[in-house]
Amino acid sequence: MKGELKEVASVFFKLGCIAFGGPAAHIAMMQEEIVEKRKWMSSSRFLDLMGATNLIPGPNSTEMTMHCGYERAGVKGLFVAGACFIFPAVVITLVFAYILVNFGTLEPVQRLVYGIKPAVLAIILAAVMKLGKKAIKGPELLALGIVTAIVAIFGVHEVVALLLCALLGTAYFMTKKNVLSSFDLFGFGALMVSLKSLAPSLKIALTFLKVGAILYGSGYVLFAYLDAELVDKGLLSRPDLLEAIAIGQLTPGPVLSTSTYIGYQMYGVSGAIAATLGIFLPSFFFVWLLNPLIDRMRQSQVLSFFLDCVNVAAVAIMAVVLIMMAKDSIIDTKTALILLWTIIAMYGFKWGSLYLILGASALGYFLFPL
Repeated sequence: MKGELKEVASVFFKLGCIAFGGPAAHIAMMQEEIVEKRKWMSSSRFLDLMGATNLIPGPNSTEMTMHCGYERAGVKGLFVAGACFIFPAVVITLVFAYILVNFGTLEPVQRLVYGIKPAVLAIILAAVMKLGKKAIKGPELLALGIVTAIVAIFGVHEVVALLLCALLGTAYFMTKKNVLSSFDLFGFGALMVSLKSLAPSLKIALTFLKVGAILYGSGYVLFAYLDAELVDKGLLSRPDLLEAIAIGQLTPGPVLSTSTYIGYQMYGVSGAIAATLGIFLPSFFFVWLLNPLIDRMRQSQVLSFFLDCVNVAAVAIMAVVLIMMAKDSIIDTKTALILLWTIIAMYGFKWGSLYLILGASALGYFLFPL
C-alpha cells in the first residue's frame, strides 16, 4: 500500500504542476497517465468515474483525481491524490500573489502560457477521441452525444445539458428494453462541514466552504458564485476578483486555486489557507461517499443506462469546451504552428503531456508577440 500511495502522490503532484488549460485538459491528461500509460483502470471505468463526478457538486477535474486515487490506493489514496494535485497550484498562486503585490508584472508567465494554450487543445482532442470510442456504444448514444453538444453550444448550462440529455436517454433505453424498475435513490445533498480551527479567518472559510458545497459544473462556474458571495456583499472589489480569475487561469492545476489568491488578497497567508481549505474540503467528502456507490449503479439496469448516457454526454461537453477553447487559443499564425507542432510531437514522436507542455511553453516564450 505504501508503494501505491507513493505512486499516487507522484502522479498527481506531477499533474498538479503541468495541468494547464482547465478541467477538460486536466481530465485529458489524467486519461493519458492513468488509463493509457499506467493501466490503473479500463477506459470504461474511467468514463464511469467521470460521469459520476458530474452528478455531485465541486470541481470535476479535482474530484476525478480523488476518484483515481481511491481506485488505486483506497481512502488514503483519495486524500493523497487530491492534496497532491491541489498543492502545487496553491503554492504557485501564492507566489504569483507575492510577485504582483511587490512587482506588479507577470509577463514571463504570460509568454509561457501563450504556447501552452494551443498544446492543451491537442491533448484534449486526443482524450475526446479515445473516451468517445468507449462511450459511444451504439447509434443511439452517438445521437445523444450530438444533441448534448448542440444544446451546450447554444448556451444551455453544461450541467443542465448533461443531466437533461442523460435523463432523456435513460427514458429511451428503459422504454426500448421494457424496464419497469424505478431509479435507486441516492442522497447527493450538500454536506455541512465545520472549520472551527480557522477562527481568525472563519468568515472567509465558511464563505468558500459554502461555495465548494454547492458548486456544480466546471471550475469556471466558480466566478459567478464568488461575484455573488464576495463582490455583491462588499467583501472584495470586482477588479480584485478579475485579477484573481486571471491568476487562476495562468496557473496549472485546479482553477479553484483562484480562492487561494482571493484569500491572500483579503487576509494574507491565513486567509489563503482558510479559503483553500473551505473550497476543496467538500469535494473530498463527496467523492468519499460516491465512489463505493458506482459499482451498485452498474448493477442496476436502469442506473446503468443512466450512467452510459451521462458518460457520452460528458464526452460531448468536453468536445464543446475544446471548440470554445480553440477560439480563444488559436489567435494567430504562431499559435496555429504551435498546435501543429504539438500534434506532430504527440502522434509522430509519442511525446507525453509533460514534454508537450514543456516544449510548447518554450516555443510560446520565444514566439510571443512583443
